Amino acid sequence: MTPVDLHCHSNVSDGLLTPTAVARLAASRGCRLFALTDHDDVRGLAAAADEAQQQGMRFVSGVEISVSWGRHTLHIVGLGFDPAHPALRDGLAQVRAGRAERAVAMGESLARAGIPDVLEGAQRHADNPEIISRAHFARHLVERGAAKDMKSVFKRYLVRGKPGYVEHEWARLHDAIDWIRAAGGVAVLAHPARYDMGNETMRVLLTEFRRLGGEAIEVVSGVHGVHEVARFGRLAQEFGFFASSGTDYHATGEGARDPGLNPDLPAGCTPVWTRWLEAA
Repeated sequence: MTPVDLHCHSNVSDGLLTPTAVARLAASRGCRLFALTDHDDVRGLAAAADEAQQQGMRFVSGVEISVSWGRHTLHIVGLGFDPAHPALRDGLAQVRAGRAERAVAMGESLARAGIPDVLEGAQRHADNPEIISRAHFARHLVERGAAKDMKSVFKRYLVRGKPGYVEHEWARLHDAIDWIRAAGGVAVLAHPARYDMGNETMRVLLTEFRRLGGEAIEVVSGVHGVHEVARFGRLAQEFGFFASSGTDYHATGEGARDPGLNPDLPAGCTPVWTRWLEAA
């Protein structure tokens, strides 16, 4: 397994553990290089970096930005940037403001479906009042017995065509990439197998992502099976992208793997993390 994890979440966004605890867990799994990539917020980075240093683990700044691209919602991970850069700071503040508006609309949609007061319940699960996500809604719906587990919630609610789903305009793809690059970072297309698009549309996306300055795609992800890893390994090489690896950890039991427990990249891929490990 690759002792690198460049996609993890804390309770600054929709994870359950503090930034310190996520970094400590990654180190306990043998991770050598770790990035905290909370949704649209960088306030956990300092604590995670301090813990990584205490654990003798290399740390890379990270964030995951929500993006609208046509009818698709994408996630772009930024790595290795200056968290205080004004362009990135102001852009993330705009996205967080949109999240708050969406959360209100989600609560109203669920109320119309006969499930009242869900926003209030979701807010109790959120440690950061600026980040109310579908995961917070899902945890509350499980808690109140509307579904047996997180997977069941997303089958019955919160996805396109189901109660609780709200169309929302996130950041534009070129803006997210520009913010990351302005702050000195690398833009990575997160978990590409998650997006509901055919091969032709995926190739259009990868072409545009590359043209706009995107440099890497997540080949290994907690939501990628063996076939997806092989597919995106081939695409990374074809399009000239670096390959990234991340569990997309949110909470033990809610995803495929704990932080740091990633399989190796396919042969022929160029790891995005060599620049940081070599610098170390």
